[in-house]
Amino acid sequence: MVSHRRSERPAPSRPVPKSDWDRPPWNRWSFQHVREILPTAEVWRGRGPVRQLPRDERQLDELPVDGVGGKTVTLRDFLDQTYTDGFLVLKRGAVVYERYFNGMDERTLHLSQSVAKSFAGILAGILAGRGMIDVNAPVTEIVPELEATAYRGARIQHLLDMASGVRFSEDYTDPYSGMGRADVASGWKSIPTGADPRLHWPQTIFELILGLREREAEHGDRFSYRSIETDVLAFALERASGKRFAQLLSDELWQKLGMEESANMTVDSAGFALADGGLNACLRDYGRFGQMIVENGAGIVPASWIEATRSGDRAVFGTPFTSVLPEGAYRNQFWIEDQQSRNLMARGVFGQLIYISWKHQMVVVKLSSWPNFVNSAWTLTTLEAVRRIGTALSRSA
Repeated sequence: MVSHRRSERPAPSRPVPKSDWDRPPWNRWSFQHVREILPTAEVWRGRGPVRQLPRDERQLDELPVDGVGGKTVTLRDFLDQTYTDGFLVLKRGAVVYERYFNGMDERTLHLSQSVAKSFAGILAGILAGRGMIDVNAPVTEIVPELEATAYRGARIQHLLDMASGVRFSEDYTDPYSGMGRADVASGWKSIPTGADPRLHWPQTIFELILGLREREAEHGDRFSYRSIETDVLAFALERASGKRFAQLLSDELWQKLGMEESANMTVDSAGFALADGGLNACLRDYGRFGQMIVENGAGIVPASWIEATRSGDRAVFGTPFTSVLPEGAYRNQFWIEDQQSRNLMARGVFGQLIYISWKHQMVVVKLSSWPNFVNSAWTLTTLEAVRRIGTALSRSA
């Protein structure tokens, strides 16, 4: 049975400020209403049948887990504590637990933030499997304009692994950082009030990329999480396929996976769909994506690509990322939990997660609207709760 714990959340009584639509308290509403705030492009589900998810529901509401602050609470209360909007658990492709909060329901499209990056990684695997891209080739072979940037000499695999040496600040709170400039270029934000009028602000993501001229490391020497890497990758995928990113998602994933609802992506003033975080989809469709991965590509993505994605280089994975994943790695736009389980995760700020476990044949999706971009303690607690769910389901199988 689908559970709803809260009634429909009303629209704000005053306009959501353009500068803070994705910040608290507005994000409790805005993450479910992005197309009312920003321009978007449709990711069409097509006319084919929906992939049905059989139901094998388990009673997990009372499962004891560590809550915020370390006190043991029920899973139901933990989800409430951590600003959950939707929570789904699939076991061998069947829905065993599905809960909605904060006015969300089965059809609601929820912003994924950086979970979207993993969709880009999977699209790269599909095109690589067809020989349409060579991940070991320089990205400039596909996007020659990048010869004049710090991406000169970077391979597509460097983009997939966020291992180029290009300087880009991922500071979410500084409006003048690389990420702050990307917010303006993508259309997510306006130029900050009071900004020096002599400063140049890129009007599109591609213009922003073309302005990245500084390198801070050799390509491939280290992992450094930078959202712009995904957008450079997306431009390469568009050039290689001759399709816009949202169309690629529709043709290669939404239609083939039998998604339940058409999705959408935010677009900049040039129509570029923001690959690094602009995807909005419903809870079960995020689950269908994860289920395809735990099925080793399900014939849609080469199984060899899924296997390679589970095999990241631990040696280049360091602080601050080891505070959450001490044995982790990053590969092909996915986080790897550790070198033993090799579980994969798609993660996004404000508490977005798709967790994929081969041992438990389980996919967990958590869509949230945290009051903070990043909260390492909450992330660790969420991952521990997910592990307990996997153990509990295995015991009851």
